[in-house]
Amino acid sequence: MCIGVPMQIVEIYEDGISGVVEAGNTKKHCFFMVIENPKVGDYVLVHAGTAIAKIDEQEAKENIKLIDQCLLGTTDGSK
Repeated sequence: MCIGVPMQIVEIYEDGISGVVEAGNTKKHCFFMVIENPKVGDYVLVHAGTAIAKIDEQEAKENIKLIDQCLLGTTDGSK
């Protein structure tokens, strides 16, 4: 099973196929070759350093909340 982590695109390099994504306080290099027309501000699911799908902001925030609940043991998404 693979897990895609919801992250927001914060920078796209001049090559247009890679850039930086962010979730919380974590920034990572990411490739955008699998998705169409990436833009700064888009939310994407990232697996193995590659954005594999675009998702809307609400879905991204819901997924981030669920991940926080699983990893931090919270019931409300607070840290």
